[in-house]
Amino acid sequence: MSKLGVAVKRVLVGRPQRSDRLAHTLLPKRIALPVFASDAMSSVAYAPEEIFLTLSAGGLATYAFSPWVGLAVVIVLLTVVTSYRQNVHAYPSGGGDYEVATVNLGQKAGLTVASALLVDYTLTVAVSISSAAANIGALVPYVAQHKVQFAVVAILVLTAVNLRGVRESGVAFAIPTYAFILGIGTMIVWGLTRILLLGQDLEAPSANLHLVSEGDAYTGLALVLLVLRSFTQGAAALTGVEAISNGVPAFQKPKSRNAASTLLLLGSISVVMFSGIIALALLTHAKVADSPATQIVDAPPGYVQETLVAQLAEVVFSNFRPGFFFVVIFTALILVLAANTAYNGFPVLGSILSQDRYLPRQLHTRGDRLAYSNGILVLAGVAIVLVVGFRADVTRLIALYTVGVFTSFTLSQTGMLRHWKRLLATETDQAVRRRMRRSQAINGFGAAMTGIVLVIVLITKFTRGAWIAIAGMVVFFVLMQAIRRHYDRVSAELVAGDTDAVLPSRNHAIVLVSTLHKPTLRAVAYARATRPDVLEAVTVNVDDSDTKRLMRDWEKRKLPVPLKVVESPYREITKPVLDYVKRIRSNNPRDVVTVFIPEYVVGHWWEQILHNQSALRLKGRLLFQPGVMVTSVPWQLESSERVTRRPETPPGSSRRGYEPTPREDTQAPAPSPSKPAAPAAPAAPGTRRG
Repeated sequence: MSKLGVAVKRVLVGRPQRSDRLAHTLLPKRIALPVFASDAMSSVAYAPEEIFLTLSAGGLATYAFSPWVGLAVVIVLLTVVTSYRQNVHAYPSGGGDYEVATVNLGQKAGLTVASALLVDYTLTVAVSISSAAANIGALVPYVAQHKVQFAVVAILVLTAVNLRGVRESGVAFAIPTYAFILGIGTMIVWGLTRILLLGQDLEAPSANLHLVSEGDAYTGLALVLLVLRSFTQGAAALTGVEAISNGVPAFQKPKSRNAASTLLLLGSISVVMFSGIIALALLTHAKVADSPATQIVDAPPGYVQETLVAQLAEVVFSNFRPGFFFVVIFTALILVLAANTAYNGFPVLGSILSQDRYLPRQLHTRGDRLAYSNGILVLAGVAIVLVVGFRADVTRLIALYTVGVFTSFTLSQTGMLRHWKRLLATETDQAVRRRMRRSQAINGFGAAMTGIVLVIVLITKFTRGAWIAIAGMVVFFVLMQAIRRHYDRVSAELVAGDTDAVLPSRNHAIVLVSTLHKPTLRAVAYARATRPDVLEAVTVNVDDSDTKRLMRDWEKRKLPVPLKVVESPYREITKPVLDYVKRIRSNNPRDVVTVFIPEYVVGHWWEQILHNQSALRLKGRLLFQPGVMVTSVPWQLESSERVTRRPETPPGSSRRGYEPTPREDTQAPAPSPSKPAAPAAPAAPGTRRG
């Protein structure tokens, strides 16, 4: 990487950290809460609104179902939080739902959970950022008109922050998260105080608008389906709960206890805020319509529907305008930062899946800042595609949401039932057995609840976009199986057998020659130093006069290596060399053929263009020939000295925390042939045009 590239990377990401600094990046509970729970807490900014939006299709009368729908969501949320407290104690390694399902239900169940979570994490980023754009649009009309552009920029900024490391991003996100909790909490308490204790009649800006249904069919079964669909939309409040079970290794010790405490805190705060917003919305007669243009019949000209949180903040803080701005601004910020839950869950899960050979190995290792950089970049790329594809529309994106998360919830809790059953079969201590049976009952109730919700989600959302999420899960499932088969096939192919240790009978070395100059002499000298059994120089005759001149120069220097000429009537270079090497291999199958290729090393990109690429083509073809070794012998031109003055960064040093060090041999005539200073430009072996 160039100096400019390194400088930019350090500005964006920061200085690399040593591997032994990993313990210093672990999170205390006060930082872990905003890092892992911001998604679940921030969902109260849009989950209650989605309940009212969905019910609005049936007209104002269906708003009467909103408290019961909200109560059902709260019950499921508390059930899931209580169930996952058992998970983090039983499986503290960080595999979360994937590990639980794989260990207890088998490989296919584990891959199903992993596929669901990968889809859910990407949707978490897309939904949170899109909802943030909608909330900021209530204050800044420009953002409302350019939601997609705002969302893409927000994702890029969030990606850069996360690339700096988990702990740094946690500290950066802690203040907005706690400010959001303070703002929503104050709004709920002050709003209820003004209405219930002070007797003030507070009405939301949309209270006097008339809401009509989208049709007359919302009776009977249609009404039931509408209520169920509003429940599934509100169930978005449960997303993010599983992230803590996947992120247990990031907690300070005792990891399991701290993770369980954070889960309890998350559940308590989310329930209070979720219930409080629904209560305030009903008491202030706030209205939000799925289709304002057709459902709100008496809206003033140019009416723009504000988000539910913005309406509530406006009426509660009607006599204190800074309070309104505080709530709206930090709601938007927490929705941006809510995506941070996915930025911590997706890369960790990707690393575990990579370790199990279901995803590319590049996702397994940590980057310069001890964060899983490759996983973060993959997540950002997929989320941007979703935001652009769905035009940052929260309602359309939420239709894809919750399918994956409730799939993982259900399989995880079912796996925990098998886990406790297996342990109970061998446990004899009665006190321990009672605790296990209590945990088994909690997970059993959780499995039943989340399973019912999953069925409802599939019934009510399949044709409204859930099929896209299911298709994404299928794609991930098939892809991961294919990757695992590839790695297994390669591993089996590379297993060393008893005969693999047998050395080749002889080493037949070939030096490719174009012109008798310094690079050629270095290649010949290096080839001789390897002491092969047979050594010969080979040139391709594409021009008779050049070939005769080369032979005269060769004889004049009396080089102790025979020069062989390979004819090429069609002036090709690659094919005659390949044919010659194959001929040697077929005559002596147990011999290894080593091909030495002299190459120029240049310091400018444009110099690469000025030299033909025959050596690159030859290497590319020779590497596919069994029993053939290819060795590049570089010759550094003067322009390459500028490269030798760059800081030297050995491969992997960033991950190990080492700093680049300047080369000490910048005045040396040329680096060692085994360590080229820059990408090599070919010296056109076998031609007369070098």
